Formats: sequence, structure tokens, C-alpha cells
Amino acid sequence: MPPTLLLCDDHRLFREGLAALLRHDQPDWEVVAQAGDGEEAIRLAEALKPDLAVLDLAMPGIGGIAAAAVIRARSPHTRIVALSMYDDSQSRERMFAAGAAAYVLKNEAGADLVAAITAVLRGETFVSPALALAGPSGGAPRREARADSALALLTAREREVLNLMARGRRTKEIANDLGISAKTVETYRSRVMLKLGLDNLADLVKFAIRAGLIAVD
Repeated sequence: MPPTLLLCDDHRLFREGLAALLRHDQPDWEVVAQAGDGEEAIRLAEALKPDLAVLDLAMPGIGGIAAAAVIRARSPHTRIVALSMYDDSQSRERMFAAGAAAYVLKNEAGADLVAAITAVLRGETFVSPALALAGPSGGAPRREARADSALALLTAREREVLNLMARGRRTKEIANDLGISAKTVETYRSRVMLKLGLDNLADLVKFAIRAGLIAVD
């Protein structure tokens, strides 16, 4: 039986990016459900008993820490991978105390999520390697990847899609420009947002400006 996964994040685009990443990199894994908040994740985990749940730390209502504790109590078989924009030790300690087996920074998810899930399915723990290199941060959010290194995560086609999105081109226009389908554009868009740790178009435009992809008058 393939490993079964539940994905929970309140940002739909980011959540779909996770699913697209996993389908591409690990086609043998099965994403059995997606949730937009902690309450829904608890209901789905209790009903489906997935092997693993990927939970965002900060969500409206029941957050990832509380959701992790309830899921572990009601579905002990389900292991937890935490996703977070916070790199402080307190958040990590609280998440592990709630039953998580891995802690992945959201802006490192494109590089670290598969490795984290693989480790947890083997019965191991995992923490994003970037945390080992970081000093005390005081819990400051890390919602955007650094422009000087994040572009290296993108393929040439993903950079093209990023550039066109940042310039305000719509999905159908990008599809026409690149000679691909609108559905393929949406897949690239989800992967770009995931790899860069971004949640919305406004953040993407700001990243593109910092990276020098578009100029500001």
C-alpha cells in the first residue's frame, strides 16, 4: 500500500503547490485529502487515518500545534510534519511537544518537504537544515525566500512563468505566450509559489522586484 497523506494549509494556492510537488517527485505517495484549517484536518484525519499529515503551524481557528495534538490522540498511526514560517526554537519545541516528527520552514518546502516526509515515514525526525545555520531569530516570520538564492530553486520554465505573472499576465495570456495549456501554467504557478514560500500575487511581485526581474519607476 502506498503511503497516504493529508495536506493542511489555509492558503489554497500553497496547498495545491504542495500536492503538485508531491505528485511530481513521489508519484507512489497518495494525497488522500486536503484541508483548509485545523478543524477540517482533525475531521479528515480521524475519518481517513492517513499515514502522515502535513500541517501549517499558523492557521485561523485551531492552529497546527493544537491540531497536531488532537490528531495524534485520535489517530496515533498518523505522523505529523509541521510547516511554518517561523524559525524560532519555541515554535519548534511546541510543535514537537504536540507530537510532530518534522519541522519544515515554508520557504524551504520546495527543497525539504519530500526529505522530511521520507524521514518521518522511516520513523525518523527531521528539521529544515537552514535552521541549523540560523542564529536566534526571536520568532520573526520568514514568509519570503531570499532573492539571492531562491531563483536557483526554479527551472527555466518556472522563471518564465514567474516573470510573466509578476508583470500582470493572466493564466490564459501566459499559456498563449509560452505555447502551453492553462492547466500547465497553473501547475507551474503553484510550484513557483511553493518553492519561493509565497502565498499570494502581491508577495510574488515584491519578490520579483527584489530579484531584479521587474523594475520600479
